[in-house]
Amino acid sequence: MSNKQRIKVLVSVIGLDGHFTGAEVVSRFLMDAGMEVVYLGIYQTPEMIVSAAIQEHVDVIGISSHAANYEQINLLMDLMKKNNFNVPVMCGGSIPPQDAEVLIKKGVSKIFLPSSTSESIVNYIVSKVKR
Repeated sequence: MSNKQRIKVLVSVIGLDGHFTGAEVVSRFLMDAGMEVVYLGIYQTPEMIVSAAIQEHVDVIGISSHAANYEQINLLMDLMKKNNFNVPVMCGGSIPPQDAEVLIKKGVSKIFLPSSTSESIVNYIVSKVKR
């Protein structure tokens, strides 16, 4: 794929969650799959994530969350609507089923649990981003 055709994914850990390993592993296998990754790292606010996503013209946002700070993800979704920025948002981590339901209702495209495979994540992104 040329750079013009590469899928661009922003990956970040939201709020005060310091669990970065999953986000870094996902970033690596997305790059290995030929995607461009903008990795923001840990301790990012919803405002920082949306601002970077708009500035970088990403196709997908991937959020890692293990700290039960799902309100931060709700705020992210509200900011995306407010900024009329409509790209799929995926979340990964140890997210209880009842919280996952709320996030999906709020507009999160997909929840990936720790048992998810790299192939399932890559395939999902490819299916969501039409070139």
